[in-house]
Amino acid sequence: MDEPIFLRPNAIIEPLVDRFYAWMHNVAPVQSAMNLAFLQVPLLESYLQSPQVHINASVNPELRGGFFVNVPEERSGEVRELLASIKRDRAVQLRFAEAIAEADELVGREATGFDLTPLYPKLPPELSGLLELTYDTSNQASMRFHEPVVYASDVYSEDRQSVQLSLESGVERPFILSTPRLPSPGVLDLPIPFRHSGLTDLFRARIEPTTRARLREALELGDAEAEQLSGLLTDAPDLASDRHIDGGGRIRYFGHACLVMQTPEAAIITDPWVSADSTASDRYTYRDLPDYIDLVLITHGHQDHIVLETLLQLRGRVGAVVVPGSSRGNICDPSLALYLQHIGMPVIEVDDFSEVELPGGKVTATPFLGEHADLDIRAKTTYHVELGGRRIFIGADSSGIDPGLYRHMRNHLGPIDVAFLGMECAGAPLTWLYQALLVRPVSKKMSDSRTLSGSNAEQAGAIVSELGAGEAYIYAMGEEQWLVGHVMATSYNEDSFQLKQVEAFMNWCAAQGVKADHLYGQHEWRW
Repeated sequence: MDEPIFLRPNAIIEPLVDRFYAWMHNVAPVQSAMNLAFLQVPLLESYLQSPQVHINASVNPELRGGFFVNVPEERSGEVRELLASIKRDRAVQLRFAEAIAEADELVGREATGFDLTPLYPKLPPELSGLLELTYDTSNQASMRFHEPVVYASDVYSEDRQSVQLSLESGVERPFILSTPRLPSPGVLDLPIPFRHSGLTDLFRARIEPTTRARLREALELGDAEAEQLSGLLTDAPDLASDRHIDGGGRIRYFGHACLVMQTPEAAIITDPWVSADSTASDRYTYRDLPDYIDLVLITHGHQDHIVLETLLQLRGRVGAVVVPGSSRGNICDPSLALYLQHIGMPVIEVDDFSEVELPGGKVTATPFLGEHADLDIRAKTTYHVELGGRRIFIGADSSGIDPGLYRHMRNHLGPIDVAFLGMECAGAPLTWLYQALLVRPVSKKMSDSRTLSGSNAEQAGAIVSELGAGEAYIYAMGEEQWLVGHVMATSYNEDSFQLKQVEAFMNWCAAQGVKADHLYGQHEWRW
């Protein structure tokens, strides 16, 4: 029990809320209640009516990313028990979601441009003190939640949270937005909240020795749990010898939108999402991360850019997580800062052109245009990074629909050396990610017209031209199946519109003398 041990490099964590994989919309209390009531409960009820229909759909490639529960029919009894426990133990959250729908109907019917004061006594009691009714300057009424107050109310309950610890198997996990995680052989289930300090101790054991006794105490384990934990531990660290650099600068592409930018003095990681399969030779993994990361840059709140599974494994070895500010109370725009603070992360909240300094460099938040299905979402930002004498634009899924924005950015910050752009330009419709938050239904035609899409070739070219970038790299396309299969469920073929647009952009870059590449797996730049 007292021998020095380390965490295996391929250990993973799946954070859960009521056994569903945790992401912002089922952790932030307002959105979590609505997802539980209007998506997850109906989904489980549908599965129990026809389990085999769900199972067949889950393995149909044409329905990949659909909302089907991929649980074997012989385990349907466990799903029935889960549903019953949710209806019994989450009555507060379910009633809160119903109250939101009732309040929205009230506001739509009675907020006609006149004084809103008489509406407050008519609101459901579950909402008392938790929201404000407002008009915009076009006389359109809406509800604005006091989000910090909701976190402090009984709507936010940490006893809904738990974690599963296991070793990366290399087998694609079930789709996170639809399939609950039931107990499984070889998986350690711990009923602890995400902010539990024992998780920090566990994951620091990748880079610092600890003991079994210390971890057992930190995680409050019983005998059986301690025995299971032993399978995640090893007697020697597995860390890449070149995870730090002695001079110059370096950028490494870890997959999707995850970049690690380093000098000898500092390190930055963007939208962290790291593969745990340390046996693979075609990607960087946790063993390649620097021991200390000064800044984590989060561009926006979608489940493939703010990945709680990775962030929990970095807690305790980062200086701060930089996030964009939200609209403070809008249903579709929960605060990233509050979300991360409540799981124990150090946070810096920024607005457009806010600056954050680090040794030998500076990060400036820059505007993020589009990609959110035209919803009024402010919690999104791109970044201008100055590090090691280079200027780097972190564009994520932002769009070039209005090139004038990037002209203003260049005028304020100067030309860019390297631009990273997302070109998932035929993204999912509005309802794929936001259905549970839409208290008023939209037609399929309307939903399909409003997509979660980044730039096409013309728009990407406009961004590069206006920023004056000498190099441009396409990332965040959802192609690395070891990362995105269970999170985005994307699938391309040679005729996919998105890849045709990437090819057109590559040809445009070649004609303009812009060095360019379409990233996949791993890549490294040094200077």
